[in-house]
Amino acid sequence: MKSKFIYFIALLITVCVAHAQDIERLEFIADSLNLSDEETEDLISFKLYSDSLENTFTYIYDRSMLNGDVAKIMVPEGYKFLDSEQAQRVLSDIWGNPRDESVMGLLLKEDESPVETTYAIEISYSEDGYIEDDDAQDMDYDDLLSEMQDDVKEANPQRTSMGYPTVDLIGWATKPYYDSENKKLYWAKELLFEEEETSTLNYNIRVLGRKGYMNLNVIGDMDTLEDVENNLDPILGSVSFNTGYKYSEFDPDYDDVAAYGIGGLIAGKILAKAGFFALILKFWKFIAIGGVALFAGAKKFFFGSKEQTAIEVRKDDSDIS
Repeated sequence: MKSKFIYFIALLITVCVAHAQDIERLEFIADSLNLSDEETEDLISFKLYSDSLENTFTYIYDRSMLNGDVAKIMVPEGYKFLDSEQAQRVLSDIWGNPRDESVMGLLLKEDESPVETTYAIEISYSEDGYIEDDDAQDMDYDDLLSEMQDDVKEANPQRTSMGYPTVDLIGWATKPYYDSENKKLYWAKELLFEEEETSTLNYNIRVLGRKGYMNLNVIGDMDTLEDVENNLDPILGSVSFNTGYKYSEFDPDYDDVAAYGIGGLIAGKILAKAGFFALILKFWKFIAIGGVALFAGAKKFFFGSKEQTAIEVRKDDSDIS
């Protein structure tokens, strides 16, 4: 109820201060798409709401520290960054996720906003200990995938009992790759949620450090995969640990070792530490209730089947702001 109230107030304010030129341009686009009067009003309302919301954020375009002085991000070209407080606002207040104090920030495309975005990259930190990477060289990722698919199926009854949609792990969208020199791991899964016609992308990047790892989780649909892969190198290079927290600085006399290796990190179970519920919660938090649900829901709510065409036209019209 609180989110709806905030939405109403934001919309009311922006309607009052909207420029007539913007309204006329949106009406022209709506007319070219043969939208009804009701759909035209929805188009204008959505655009005004999006612009109003965007103006409440302060983006970072160069660099920012993560988790105090543990790590830093050099924002890649073409992206913008929201710090931890603002990221929490997007993930919790706007997208409906529960608060997670491990979240350090959120990367968005530079020309997009939290309600008009192709994908977002959530950045968080997990201090689970030093992750030994001995198993990476001999890992059979096809066997690991089969194990993960079984785990997902076993988790579905509990997801249903908790009121969340079931999910199928279709397969690797990008097979796991571990860069042993730079201690960076990435992989992507294709997921299909109950009653959804299209698959969801779950792209994962892990940067290993002395006491844990940085999480970079891409939230988006499967059709964003090509864009993510085209920008993979700058995204991978954007996050690094500071001196004192680097993987190479591990001290076995003082530092804890994680209860899992590379395989456990990819599988996401961490059974030895967190138990069966961890797998269920991970899928729920980052995908089912997060960005994908928002994107799909907002499109259907405001515009139905014609909305995507309208969005594409607006992106091509650089005069609309």
